[in-house]
Amino acid sequence: MRHKDLLAVSDLDSSELRHLLASAAALKRAQAARQPHALLPGRILALLFQKPSLRTRVSFEAGMLQLGGAALYLSPQEVGLGERESVADVARVISRYVDAVVARTFLHDDVVAFAEAASVPVVNGLSDLLHPCQCLADLLTIQERLGGLDGVTLAYVGDGNNVANSLVEAAPRVGMHLRVATPRGYEPDAGIWAEAARLAAANRTELVQLTDPRAAVDGADAIYTDTWYSMGQEAERELRQDVFPPYQVNARLLAAARPGALVLHCLPAHRGQEITDDVLDGPQSRVLDQAENRLHAQKALLCALLGADVGVAALAAEREA
Repeated sequence: MRHKDLLAVSDLDSSELRHLLASAAALKRAQAARQPHALLPGRILALLFQKPSLRTRVSFEAGMLQLGGAALYLSPQEVGLGERESVADVARVISRYVDAVVARTFLHDDVVAFAEAASVPVVNGLSDLLHPCQCLADLLTIQERLGGLDGVTLAYVGDGNNVANSLVEAAPRVGMHLRVATPRGYEPDAGIWAEAARLAAANRTELVQLTDPRAAVDGADAIYTDTWYSMGQEAERELRQDVFPPYQVNARLLAAARPGALVLHCLPAHRGQEITDDVLDGPQSRVLDQAENRLHAQKALLCALLGADVGVAALAAEREA
């Protein structure tokens, strides 16, 4: 990889992103074949979290163990990032102990500052602006279910949040068409959109902002939604519950997509709000595949950042098959 860190999908060019997805698929095959792939023996990963997590913590911890390394979880109370100690001081100290860090922060500026001060690779495990690790899992899920990413039309419906921003960065890099439907005032980040739009024009991919969810999902190959309010936005809960109901992903909206279209959600879900039970638990839902693929995509990412050759595991899995 060109960069020491992964703070955004935009840190990857198209070839790097596709290579990561291929590596993730290879590691998934190796695990399915019960083929050992301890590619990071003796390496230590620190998980520095300001926000609680199920998928991010478990997938990184389990992934590092499967790769032959170890993971250390550091809670907000233990570190006090930016409060008990400055972000830079924490980054410099942790760099002396571990081989890589996953930082899950409220402010994107904090993870950027942490990476600038750290001497080891830093992964953005989620910030208020971006969620690149989730996006890698999303792309892997779409790719394995639809046979590829080029020409796929993805409709994102709901809040233009960190997940949406990362999908906006990713789509033109993998040849995917993306339609984003949000209420006015809840669009993806304008700067991220402008940069992605330039790349989409160069790559001849569709990148469209809409306010009509029906128009966004019309004929789409996959529909993605997320919670209407994220951690740290609880004060906006009542306001958002008045604004977002037309953007609920339900059976009627799903019927406007192509037959068999994938249903995606990064979880946790507020059932009955952004998505109905029958859709979330229905035959077109791939949300559990997404959750599992966090593990495989992040293992590939750790290998890339720490210089491990995933090809070794891939060849072994192919021989086993």
